Amino acid sequence: MQEILEILEKDARTTPEEIARILKKKPALVRKAIKKFEKDGVIVKYKTVLNRELIKDKTRSVRALIEVNIAPQRGHGFDHIAERIYRFPEVVSCYLLSGSYDLLLVVEGEDIQTVSSFVSQRLATLDNVRGTVTHFLLKKYKEDGDILKRAERSKRIAISF
Repeated sequence: MQEILEILEKDARTTPEEIARILKKKPALVRKAIKKFEKDGVIVKYKTVLNRELIKDKTRSVRALIEVNIAPQRGHGFDHIAERIYRFPEVVSCYLLSGSYDLLLVVEGEDIQTVSSFVSQRLATLDNVRGTVTHFLLKKYKEDGDILKRAERSKRIAISF
């Protein structure tokens, strides 16, 4: 039933009937498998990918990628401090990584000052946080495998005889 997950991951709006047709299975079997995936936490939620640059809304927010160096806690490792950090409402995503820093955060705020304030006053002051590096997101070209740029129409004038 891995194929069901692959189809839904590409387009969560695909109906069980469409999936059944693609996989040559019975719709009831597909619906049952989807319900089990949801119950077991394999499918966490269904989501829409937005190209925010095309939304004509003045309340657009600023996103930043923040590298965080932390000291792991005895008996808890990185998990305890990571949980404290990802519970902040400003933190959209939190990843434990190998390399020169320990956590990568995606943080969202109203403006650059809001994100900067979060980092300097709430994040960097936590026990076990040893340092941060903030990168403000300027433009997204591709997100979760989806290219966000729409194909541009040719600006040449069509001429016919």
